[in-house]
Amino acid sequence: MKYLILALGNIGAEYADTRHNIGFMVADYLAKKHDAHFEVGRHAFVTEIKHKGKTFVLVKPTTYMNLSGKAAAHWLNVLKIPKENMLVVTDDLALPYGKLRLKGKGSAGGHNGLKHIQETLGTDEYARLRFGVDANFPKGRQVDYVLDPFSTDEQIDLPLRIEKAADAVLAFGTMGLERAMNVVNVK
Repeated sequence: MKYLILALGNIGAEYADTRHNIGFMVADYLAKKHDAHFEVGRHAFVTEIKHKGKTFVLVKPTTYMNLSGKAAAHWLNVLKIPKENMLVVTDDLALPYGKLRLKGKGSAGGHNGLKHIQETLGTDEYARLRFGVDANFPKGRQVDYVLDPFSTDEQIDLPLRIEKAADAVLAFGTMGLERAMNVVNVK
């Protein structure tokens, strides 16, 4: 069984450690843990890992956040992976820092990457793992906030929180969405 893990973020060193790139950070962690290396593919950097007999195709779009749907549609089509086997890993301002929320469908919640995926795929029925980045910014400063690095305090336990998010990704493939939601959303 194959799973497409669409990790959202922006390419470029200037974005590498920003809140908006938490999806890339989770994918990078999984690749490193499984000794996999990303290669340049169409609309994305791509690699595969295996875990408990399942194949996870890690995709980091190179289209920038607001055009993430291009990578989703392309890789689902090329790899013949059903939408039910796709998980989008993204940041979420509505959740406290580090809080994880796994869902099978839902609105874009103002997230332009999710909005483009929904427009491109024509549905909001795809799984997403939301990683809380909090909303600790003055009114009107949302863009600056998500494009800033995590705070010094947040960086202390960021590696542990990324590991937990990576575990949630693997649970999605090995346990199935419903069981994984029961595990991830309780913590």
